[in-house]
Amino acid sequence: MNLDIVGRNILRIDALSKVTGKALYPEDIFMDNMVYGKTLRSKVPHAYIRIDTGKAEKIDGVIKVLTHKDVPNNEHGVIFKDHEVFCSEKVRRIGDPIAFVVAKNKKICELALKEILIEYEEIEEVFCPIKAMKEDSPKVHGDTNIVYHYKIRKGDVEEGFKNSYAIAENIYRTHMVDHAFLQPEAGISFIDEEGRVTVMVATQYPHYDREEIASALELSEEKVRIINTNIGGAFGGREDISLQIHLALAAKVLNRPIKAIYSREESFIAHAKRHSMIMKYKTGADRDGKLLAMEAEIVGDTGAYASWATNVLRKSGVHATGPYFIPNVKVDSIAVYTNNPFAGAMRGFGATQVPIAHEQQMDILAEKLGIDPIAIRMKNIFKQGSITATGQVLTDSVPLDICIEKVAEKIDFSLEREEAY
Repeated sequence: MNLDIVGRNILRIDALSKVTGKALYPEDIFMDNMVYGKTLRSKVPHAYIRIDTGKAEKIDGVIKVLTHKDVPNNEHGVIFKDHEVFCSEKVRRIGDPIAFVVAKNKKICELALKEILIEYEEIEEVFCPIKAMKEDSPKVHGDTNIVYHYKIRKGDVEEGFKNSYAIAENIYRTHMVDHAFLQPEAGISFIDEEGRVTVMVATQYPHYDREEIASALELSEEKVRIINTNIGGAFGGREDISLQIHLALAAKVLNRPIKAIYSREESFIAHAKRHSMIMKYKTGADRDGKLLAMEAEIVGDTGAYASWATNVLRKSGVHATGPYFIPNVKVDSIAVYTNNPFAGAMRGFGATQVPIAHEQQMDILAEKLGIDPIAIRMKNIFKQGSITATGQVLTDSVPLDICIEKVAEKIDFSLEREEAY
């Protein structure tokens, strides 16, 4: 097979324009008759709200203040429609969108935001996902904060631990992480020559954006057009809706171009984060270091909205055992609502957090058994033909032994070989 791409250095089509500064991003685009938009966001994490936009609307240069009353279908979300385009009765996190000001320039937008009166009736909040799972905890949505519960059951975990010579049992925590992409969110909307609501935006999911805009505005998808501009980094942070529906709604209502640009501060509070996780692990091995059992409870804080929580926590559960064959496994992976910033897609999708737990477990077991940490891994790694905890048979391309040997060699790690592998 002749490979034209794999193994070769290929010049990216957009590389030259980006490194020379010629690439156009949404902030660089200007149109005739264009005005500006800015979002008013909640300053408290959990409260009932009442909105008065009257004073802001009287400011010279303010064209329109959009609220939930202007949205035909005031909901969106990649899996669960648990976001509101603009909060109508309740805010669930700091940064929730409440209104969108359209004005002649950015300074007038900022002035109008300060004149919108928001009356907050603060209610009890919950920031700890463990507390949020309890029946008597404050509820972010509906009557439960548990969004999703993924389970793996394989073999007899109790029997496996009974036969274990050494057991490692610990709780591991990972924190929320921002994508910190170079280009904050920005976009421009207008009605194109065919009468379509058009949004030019840097996005990872133009087709999802079109679907979400069409649903919120109650338009057919053919009446919505997304133009994907140059993207200044994403890493998962541009998979959820941020300003797309706000811009589309404004263009539809006003029939003129509108631009919105987030500051770095607004970007931080507007878009999703990597899920923080609390991972309770128990791992057992026999005297020779062969893994016999593993039990894990993984609680993922999805914040105020679900986003991709089901996919992320499912992947955390699937990867909870790491690259190791374990005959007896019990995994509970749970996504939980809190009043924290909402979490969603970020590189690794839940598979990034769990190695912090399962790899430290391996080191602890190696120390307890007096076995070289490389050797205990080589004894337990997946090989061709191995069956994972979910029942997947690894039929080919499982070169973990080669990878570990090369890494150990490069870092000059003492590698003690045993006949067992």
